[in-house]
Amino acid sequence: MTEDNNKLLAEVNGKKIYTSDVYQLMNSIEDRERFNSEEGIKILADEMVNQEILLKDAYDEGLDSDEEFVKELDLVKTNMLKNYAMHKIFEEVSIDDDEIKNYYEENKETINPQVLYEASHILVKERETAEKVKKQIEEGLAFEDAAKKYSIDPSKENGGSLGKFPKGVMVKEFQEGLDSIEIGEISSPVKSQFGYHIIKLTNKDNVEPPIFEEIKSQVGQRLMMAKRQKAYLDKLAKIKKDVEVKKYY
Repeated sequence: MTEDNNKLLAEVNGKKIYTSDVYQLMNSIEDRERFNSEEGIKILADEMVNQEILLKDAYDEGLDSDEEFVKELDLVKTNMLKNYAMHKIFEEVSIDDDEIKNYYEENKETINPQVLYEASHILVKERETAEKVKKQIEEGLAFEDAAKKYSIDPSKENGGSLGKFPKGVMVKEFQEGLDSIEIGEISSPVKSQFGYHIIKLTNKDNVEPPIFEEIKSQVGQRLMMAKRQKAYLDKLAKIKKDVEVKKYY
């Protein structure tokens, strides 16, 4: 909309309402198309006039000092200030093409995995239990039945299946155990921070990587998120020493 056709449509106690104000209101309405006409503009302008009249009356009645309103206003202000504080942290973060390329090279296995696994596992707390379960599987107990019977992981409901996943998403010890076996094999017990895993590799596919330029935008978004997260955590580390925090969880 140009300045020439941004007409003054109404005034309420000196408050001016322009065509641009009406279009801004229109854009916030879900079924905005039904107001996109001369008659629709008049309807919305009338509503804006009515809202200004209502606002004047609210001030005249002292509603801006109403206790419930003040509480709601303070809550809105608090949330807006939190968001603004985050915005101020994030606006300092920037990336360039060299950073994007370097980030991709350092993280290509997780950003653009070239190996896709399909596997199942059984998770137990003790090594002794893991050895016992492995022995039962070798003696004929189906891996899926063993998972349902012994595993403490939610995947037990699916016979231990983890579905398909790329290289690098599992913890290091699990990944190493996965890479130690061939398709169809079952691993020896693998210890991780969660307990002991017995892993069954069902399939392993090599994925043809796309050209970097095709995913550059995606990589840039991921890098930006990572840098923003770091900036946020760095800011917290700097300021939280001056704040008393008590946690009860």
